[in-house]
Amino acid sequence: MTLEDSLGDILRKARMSANVTPEAAASAAGLSAQDYAAVEESGKAPATFDFGAIGRLLSLHGAKLERIPRGWLPKPVDMRAWREFRMITTAEDGTVVNAYLVWDEVTKEAALFDTGFDAAPIFQHLDANGLTLKHLFITHSHVDHLAALAPIRERFPKVRLHSNMKSAPVDQRNRPNDFTMLGSLRITNRDTPGHAEDGVTYVVGMWGDDPPHVAIVGDAIFSGSIGGAKQFLELARQKVRDQIFSLPGATLICPGHGPLTTVAEELANNPWFV
Repeated sequence: MTLEDSLGDILRKARMSANVTPEAAASAAGLSAQDYAAVEESGKAPATFDFGAIGRLLSLHGAKLERIPRGWLPKPVDMRAWREFRMITTAEDGTVVNAYLVWDEVTKEAALFDTGFDAAPIFQHLDANGLTLKHLFITHSHVDHLAALAPIRERFPKVRLHSNMKSAPVDQRNRPNDFTMLGSLRITNRDTPGHAEDGVTYVVGMWGDDPPHVAIVGDAIFSGSIGGAKQFLELARQKVRDQIFSLPGATLICPGHGPLTTVAEELANNPWFV
């Protein structure tokens, strides 16, 4: 799986959030306006591209940023450590989104995190493993993360919904220090607004620290990038630092788009965090 954001995507997000003109960005990068525009469009940088200067202008880490067009990817995750966990990827109109399913191996009770575009592969995983869906956790209310909500609720009318959505009934909204037990699994929530006002990260504690915890983060952070936040960029960054990067380094980060990663990988390589 490729990264969600190319070099061009990162530059464009950072430049627009900082209200920096393309001409100013081009000057910092040491390029003509036309050549800089081509970098944002293609994600490819010429050898003369000044990553340090553009990083300083856009509050990005220049050395980490330079790794992105060179093909950096997070280290592959050995998923055998998380036997009762699946990433379910669906696509529509060129947008690819991840949903996640976890379950307790004894009770066969399952929890779903976001829905993606299509409920069919979710139902396939539930049926193949003999699972009953008990909980549905929504990371934020953007359509690609809850598009398949209706068919899921139709098949599982008693599924318990959890979200930060203001439109949700009070008994379906997350509260600070809430936790949900799913057999031996413990699920907690951490507010991570910025990309979305109602953004939330869910942390699934497995059996002690073996395997490590799982953090389902929505679009708060991607491998090598973050979700677009525009005028809320600093809030988004601070929430990632406080609520996600405070987790142990081995914690598995499960983003709404792009590959799986870990807290340690993102601390070392994500250019949004200087």
